[in-house]
Amino acid sequence: MDFKKSKQCLHKHYWEKKYTEEKVVWDIGTVSKPIADYINSLQNKNLKILIPGAGNAYEADFLVEKGFNNVFVLDFAENPLKNFKNRNVEFPEEHVIQQDFFEHTQTYDIIIEHVFFCALHPALRKKYVEKMYELLNPSGLLIGVLFDFELSEEGPPYGGSIEEYTNLFSEKFHIKKLEKCYNSIKPRFGRELFFIFEKKYEYG
Repeated sequence: MDFKKSKQCLHKHYWEKKYTEEKVVWDIGTVSKPIADYINSLQNKNLKILIPGAGNAYEADFLVEKGFNNVFVLDFAENPLKNFKNRNVEFPEEHVIQQDFFEHTQTYDIIIEHVFFCALHPALRKKYVEKMYELLNPSGLLIGVLFDFELSEEGPPYGGSIEEYTNLFSEKFHIKKLEKCYNSIKPRFGRELFFIFEKKYEYG
């Protein structure tokens, strides 16, 4: 696969242009139902939670609505972060981070994945796994949805399968759950996997 595409997709101007031109077909306008159901199961409102590649950060809207008080959103592009701040005027400024994900250094209890992994060229997936491992506290959780359709050179979004994701993540994470979503929105039904991956104390 052409790594040049990965460099393009990692460039903040690429994503800024998408939002400026409103070419954001991945934006469903609300929190993903599988992720919302998971958030509803959480009792500890003090968990430190990151949403990388957050875009308009509807997951963060939902977390704030549910009383979570230690939420961080991160994205390359400025426009969607402005949209989020306009909707959440009391959200802490320092918790809204415009930065390259791979340069981020804080650590978290939970990281929420939603259409970020699939936006990265597959050549960067191993680096993504390593960075997620680095950003999670001991026994921290990476949760969210991954696309379940054939991986090709066309993208983003890029696809994958349960087998591919298991092989990719299992060295550094316990695969607690990785299964077909029963509660996807209609356009994505049958094409999403819900997952919970727990950081291993040691790997290798």
